[in-house]
This record gives sequence, structure tokens and C-alpha cells, in this order.
Amino acid sequence: MKLERSRKGVSTDPSYPHSTFPLEREGGVGEWVCPKRLWGSRMKLKDRVAIITGGARGIGKAIGSAFVREGAKVCLVDVDQGILETTKNEIRKTGEEILTLACDITKSADVKAAMNQVQKTLGRIDILVNNAGIIRRGTIETVTEEDWDRVIEVNLKGTFNCCQAVAGIMKQQGYGKIVNVSSIAGKTGDITSAPGYGPSKAGVDALTKTLARQLAPYGININAVSPHAIETEMSAQWSEERRREIIASIPLGRLGKPEDVAEAVLFLASDDASFITGEILDVNGGALMD
Repeated sequence: MKLERSRKGVSTDPSYPHSTFPLEREGGVGEWVCPKRLWGSRMKLKDRVAIITGGARGIGKAIGSAFVREGAKVCLVDVDQGILETTKNEIRKTGEEILTLACDITKSADVKAAMNQVQKTLGRIDILVNNAGIIRRGTIETVTEEDWDRVIEVNLKGTFNCCQAVAGIMKQQGYGKIVNVSSIAGKTGDITSAPGYGPSKAGVDALTKTLARQLAPYGININAVSPHAIETEMSAQWSEERRREIIASIPLGRLGKPEDVAEAVLFLASDDASFITGEILDVNGGALMD
């Protein structure tokens, strides 16, 4: 594909953005202009049907935005229909319709009904992103049995319920992408949350690898992202001192943004990652390199 050159770095076609590269040549430094098509202007998820749990806010909302941008037909799932509607209106592009479903992912029957409704409405389910999760604060001495059970129920059982509900659909299609949102706490443990959070995410990591092995023969890729120190409602609970300590521990020297996680999820949900399965992808600014 031909590169266009311009001394001023201005494309002759103003309808797309471009990138420029310095070029040493006779008479001074010119620039190569790289047309947008060279940088993958195709929509990575064109017409794919994607379900995103925990889609009303934070990381889930950012994932929804990225997927809509890349041409997916998106269904946002959360427990709060009111917030879902607000989020839908914020990220919807002109002409793009986003489906929203209120669903408690800890209830298997409700999850199956929701997934069947998506399949009936949109025709198929290509992508599932298990983003819904909760956290509790406390120590081994102060955590209650109810808090322990609830964290495991939402973070691990909820993820399992959603995977189970789409597995048969994806097997029939011979195609599917599942991306689970885990946490660095699943690998290292976590002293900022109650004891149930780290084990729930370690369970998500193990579930990801188990299902990746079981479903690979059916053309289904299952991976996870493992974020750390992302600016969300959860991290907003940190004290200022704790915030400074965490930033100081990150080689890249900043907190992550929901969009940082969303782009990693987008990659794993796309066909660019067709030969990747069972992977737990760190999104942590270098805080853990494993």
C-alpha cells in the first residue's frame, strides 16, 4: 500500500486523520503521511453481538463505549435499569441501538432468561464480557459471613452463571469470545479489601483457564484481564495516603483509566486475538510483571 508524502504533514484527503513520521531527505526534513486505512480503519467488532455485565458504570461503561465504536451490537446488563438507561444514552452513537437488561447475575435462571432474550432479539451471542463485581472492606477479624458469601456469589458464581448460559449458544455457532474481568488481587492477594475479594478473583482466573480448555474445540476463546489501580468507584474509597502509596508502586507512575482496561478487553474480544485463549492479561502499569 502506497504511503503519501507531504512536507507539511497534511494529507490531500481531509476526511480522515493521519500520522506523520519524520523523513530525512534532500532539502530538509519532510514527513511521511500514513493514511488512516494503514492503521486498521476497519471496525474490529462489526456486527458482533456483545453482552457486557456490570455495564452501567466504570469499566463496564468504558467497554460498552469501545465496543459501540468498533461496530458491535451491544447489550448492557446490570442490576439498576435506571442507570443502564442513562449509560445507554451517553454512549449510543447516532443510529446505534443498545439493548439494556436488568439482571441479578447470581440467579442462574434469571441469567439464562436474559441470555436467551438477547439471542432471540439480536440473533446470536458472539461476545460475553463478565465485568460485574463487588468489593467489601475489612479484615479477617471484622469481615462478616454475609459479606464473604456475597463477594464470592457475585464475583465468582455470577461469572460462572453467565459463562454457563452462553456456552451452549456459542458451541452451536462454532464461535465465541468470553472475556472475564479479574483483578491483580487474584494473583497477589489484597490488603485493601476484605478477605473474600482476592479468592473470588483467583477463582475467576482458574475458571477462565478451565473453560478455555473445555470450550476451545468449539471455536470459543476464553481469556481474562487482570486490572490494578483503576480509577473507579471502588478505588475512590481509598484514602489519599493509600492513593499516593499505590501510585508510587506503579512503574508507569499513574493510576489506570477505565479506558485502559476497555482497550485490552476489546483486543481479546476481537479476531486479532484468535490464537489466544486461557490468558490472564495484566493491565496494571507494571505493578506486577508475571
